[in-house]
Amino acid sequence: MADHQKIHPVGHDVEAPPATPSAPLVPRGVSKSDQGDPAVAGHYPPFKRTIPVMHSKPPKRRSCCCKCLCWTISLLLLLVILIAAAVGIMFLVFRPKLPKFSVDKLEITQFNLNNNDDTLNATFDVTITATNPNKRIGIYYEGGSQISGWYQSTQLCEGALPKFYQGHKNTTVLDLALTGQTQNATGLINALSQQRQETGNIPLGLKVKQPVKIKLGSLKLFTVKFRVRCTLIVDNLAANNQITISSSSCKFRLRL
Repeated sequence: MADHQKIHPVGHDVEAPPATPSAPLVPRGVSKSDQGDPAVAGHYPPFKRTIPVMHSKPPKRRSCCCKCLCWTISLLLLLVILIAAAVGIMFLVFRPKLPKFSVDKLEITQFNLNNNDDTLNATFDVTITATNPNKRIGIYYEGGSQISGWYQSTQLCEGALPKFYQGHKNTTVLDLALTGQTQNATGLINALSQQRQETGNIPLGLKVKQPVKIKLGSLKLFTVKFRVRCTLIVDNLAANNQITISSSSCKFRLRL
């Protein structure tokens, strides 16, 4: 009975749950070292993180040519603005108006055909009235002008305006002599006769090219060119005969 009551110590309880360690063997956040315990080595391995390197592009530099071009354009724009402002101020101050032209009288002292060489000789005496309607602007009529008489596309005669100064609100009457020769004029004479028979009148044209200088107050500006085109309707072109102008109109243009 005594042998059956002996208690033998057991080193491991099979039914007991496994014991959990009270502290981790390796601290959290630290990888396990192959060299053993990191505490024994005296330091922990550093935590390394790779940071990508961003290379910024170098700023673009403007070339000298580009800068010069920008400055040139800016200066030109500024110059245009200043000129426009000056022109606007002058327009408001002086109120410029175009001169007026009218053809008042036409006399034909010569208009005959030379049958020997088929040449037409023509001499026109024209009376033109030029009016300057401006209050503060004077006009210098310079040399080098030209006035010509035409029938359709054929020039009959030509002359020139005299040099003179036309003041403010001034009207000037000019008596001009125009002379010319037309070669191979038989066809022209026949066309003029047919025109008069069919319509009872003859259309003529006067073209004026006149260089002038404008005077603003006491300032004399650069030379510009006037271009005048007048259309006349006359009853005949007979020499030493009274010529009746049934209608007359002139258009004026200014050319720099």
